[in-house]
Amino acid sequence: MITGSPITASPLQLSGNGTPRALRCRVLQSPLAGVSDRIFRALVRRWAPDALLFTEMVNATSLELGFGLQKVEELGSEAGPIGVQLFDYRPAAMAEAAKRAEAAGAFLIDINMGCPVKKIAKKGGGSGLIRDPELAARLVASVAAAVALPVTVKTRLGWCDGSDAVSWCQRLENAGAQLLTLHGRSREQGFKGQADWAAIAAVKAALTIPVIANGDVNSPAAARRCLEQTGADGVMVGRGSMGSPWLVGQIDAELSGRPIPPTPGALERLALAAEQLQALVAAKGDHGLLIARKHMGWTCQGFAGAPQLRHALMRAPTPGAALELLQRAEAALETIKPQAGLPEAAGP
Repeated sequence: MITGSPITASPLQLSGNGTPRALRCRVLQSPLAGVSDRIFRALVRRWAPDALLFTEMVNATSLELGFGLQKVEELGSEAGPIGVQLFDYRPAAMAEAAKRAEAAGAFLIDINMGCPVKKIAKKGGGSGLIRDPELAARLVASVAAAVALPVTVKTRLGWCDGSDAVSWCQRLENAGAQLLTLHGRSREQGFKGQADWAAIAAVKAALTIPVIANGDVNSPAAARRCLEQTGADGVMVGRGSMGSPWLVGQIDAELSGRPIPPTPGALERLALAAEQLQALVAAKGDHGLLIARKHMGWTCQGFAGAPQLRHALMRAPTPGAALELLQRAEAALETIKPQAGLPEAAGP
């Protein structure tokens, strides 16, 4: 597919506190709890070699106690830039966690101030920090002073509709954030309704640091419209990449004026699902099947028999049984290749 004219320019430069970083790709992959592990990141990287990817968000307390080390210790073995996103409400604990992430090889440190999950927000972390701007500012300042890497923040427009997003984001900039990723919804909205790109535009106009737009960026065309409407410095892809690890690369191609890589067809999707299943089981044993089920459900879409296959995969008792289902589906589609790209047949 041929793209429009390029609308991204030179790399984004982040000075850090002694360790500068440059973002060569203006499309970022969002941290996704329970999704953006090392195996998922490797698939995204296949289509987006230069994109900034993220770990799943890491609890500062878990790093203190040693439970969350596995999420950051593997960074050194991965290619391309990978940021570590931390969450907590205690400035000192976040500073110590940031030091550990920096030592593990993080490209930059991101602070989560947008997660809408109640159990996190209720304790004062994630989007809960929006309700305490003074604490949020102290937290950013504490982390920025603790590491040489750039410190960034991912947040939302506010706690509820009508919040003053500009003042909130200016406070984060003044505290030391060197880049802001802004989801165009309030915490109250969660993921309902449409992202307010106009509100992101207002924040972008008021800040001097780079602003990355997030929310409803689910296709190359949507990403282009988002940048045109917000004037943002880049976009972050979140839920749209679940089951579509190629999306970040497709959007990067669109914004860079390169041909967009084709969306994988049915046989390629089945092969990707099998690859991810086997990698997860190799890394996590039988528990890997539980994680793989959601990925297989997202990936196995858009071809004849997909609903029935997903139904069976969710009930496969062993990794071997799930792999056999994928292989049978692949063999069946091999015999009807001309139909493999047809819309899904109605499931039971």
